[in-house]
Amino acid sequence: MPLTIRNDRKDVLFHTDETYDAVDINTPNLVEQEHRLNFKFGRAVFREMHFEGFVLGHGEVAVNERLHVESSELHQRVALHFMLRGEITAHLKGMSNQFKTSSHQHNITYTPDAVESLWVERQPNMEVFALNFSCDRFMQLAVNNGPVLNKYAEDVENQRPVYLAHGYQITPRMFQAIEEVRSCQFTGGLKKLFLQSKAIELLALQCEQVESESRRNRVLQVDKISRTDEERIYYARDLLLANAQDPLSLNELARKAGLNEFKLKNGFRKVFDNTVFGYLSDYRLDQAKQMIREGKLSFTDIADELGYSSLQHFSNAFRKKYGMSPREVKTCGY
Repeated sequence: MPLTIRNDRKDVLFHTDETYDAVDINTPNLVEQEHRLNFKFGRAVFREMHFEGFVLGHGEVAVNERLHVESSELHQRVALHFMLRGEITAHLKGMSNQFKTSSHQHNITYTPDAVESLWVERQPNMEVFALNFSCDRFMQLAVNNGPVLNKYAEDVENQRPVYLAHGYQITPRMFQAIEEVRSCQFTGGLKKLFLQSKAIELLALQCEQVESESRRNRVLQVDKISRTDEERIYYARDLLLANAQDPLSLNELARKAGLNEFKLKNGFRKVFDNTVFGYLSDYRLDQAKQMIREGKLSFTDIADELGYSSLQHFSNAFRKKYGMSPREVKTCGY
């Protein structure tokens, strides 16, 4: 994938013409690769697996200054992006609008020109999961499999851009599928079969979410949240997560976001399909699992770091969400 990285002064900080041949992407064998960048402007590690028109990858990135990234693909793909942590702003050639994908959001993109421009702000720990399909593979999966996929397939067939107007929230089921890909213990043909099933599952979950929102919008149009209130709900979400260790009360959160408590609670339900503190609990437990996988902190330190009143409280909440204790997760490497 030819890649160019520039700073705000348009200086070229990095460029590569490395490409992947279409035969490699469509190989019947599972190919696993790791790509690393380590420069003054930032660092990145990206692990990729591809086979039979499926490409799955997970990346961790540290950005030390605002970057402008331009990439292009010799062979068109349909791409699903899951922003686990961080934020990017993208522009696809042939589209008039830019769109932003923030932490815990996902999107889908396709452009016949296969040129993508990204703006990445300074951030120390961006994390992204990506799922790509060759156009042929995507068409095989999409045709006659629901209204959303049919629309995507029609657009890809006619070389029209595909993207969601806004980032959708990554659901707990999506997080689980991504974790299962990252922690997969299978090898060889079984691993390929498992990864294929998870790729299709993530595509289905995304389409289910888009279809559900479309139905809700038709039924609840009269109860639609205003753009101003939606922006305040997102601001409230950011405040909530920034104070995850010592959470603000509903009253404090509503006041700081310029809402009353009813609008805050009702808005959270509409925008995130969750309660305020249900969203916070999911976030803290996702962070806890990541910390356990990194293995740098004890369970007690993780509980303290994330604001749990006791180790027992943390363990109970963790088991309720994941069906396993923190120790079991650490032991099995899930």
